Amino acid sequence: MTAVRRIYRDGIYGQVHYRIARPKAPAHRPVVCFHLSPLSGLVFEPLMISMGTDRIVLAPDTPGFGASDGPESPPSITDYADAMADFVDSLGYDDIDVFGYHTGSKISVELARRRPDLVRHVAIVSAPVYNESELEEQRSTMGSPPRLHESGSHLLNVWQGHWQWRGSGQTLEMVQKLVAEAYRGGPNAWWGHRAAFQYRIDEWIGTVQQPLIVLCPDDDLAVATRRVEPFLGNGKLLPLPGWGHGMLDLHTNEIAELLRDFFDDEVE
Repeated sequence: MTAVRRIYRDGIYGQVHYRIARPKAPAHRPVVCFHLSPLSGLVFEPLMISMGTDRIVLAPDTPGFGASDGPESPPSITDYADAMADFVDSLGYDDIDVFGYHTGSKISVELARRRPDLVRHVAIVSAPVYNESELEEQRSTMGSPPRLHESGSHLLNVWQGHWQWRGSGQTLEMVQKLVAEAYRGGPNAWWGHRAAFQYRIDEWIGTVQQPLIVLCPDDDLAVATRRVEPFLGNGKLLPLPGWGHGMLDLHTNEIAELLRDFFDDEVE
């Protein structure tokens, strides 16, 4: 079985913590995975084990999440993309494929736009297109500082949100693992959502020149993600009916094979 190692590296905002799965003889481009907010690269570990048999797979904790140092003020998706470009460059890779999830999807899109010399293929989970009223609600809830309560009810809210949107087959243990990781974001955990809700993916995704695929599971972003199809340009939308949160644990090998087929297709 491929081992997942955890390493620190210096970055723009301090230390970057990342996970890496490295086979003895990589046969394909490295894959860099960007997680959803407010979690960490932990969510990709099962996928890294599955895909790491024939290529290097990396999952950095984006600035301020997991065990990575964060900026002193709220960053934008562009800031996150620049930090991740610096991280990849520091490792000496000439080209990579990227796989993003929710906030990580927007980081992937922006990194591909800014660094076409580096990114070859873009695969993302969800690309929500919100109307103005939806955006306003998102910004005023998840994209704003949470109210802290002596009772700890703000912590319970995190659990309830994860439990409400759990995917089919996602167990209590799986939800607990994610909630525990979400708590690590601390008082600035909302910065990731703030950046995500400020980034209009419908304005930028069509400018991505690389091959692009949007996976659309049946999660809380499914309806908004289906709206992105007219903006995709050379990209395509792939519905994943019956899949939801937890799919990286529950459908690991299926996702790995789907990504392999996409990343290794050199017909452009």
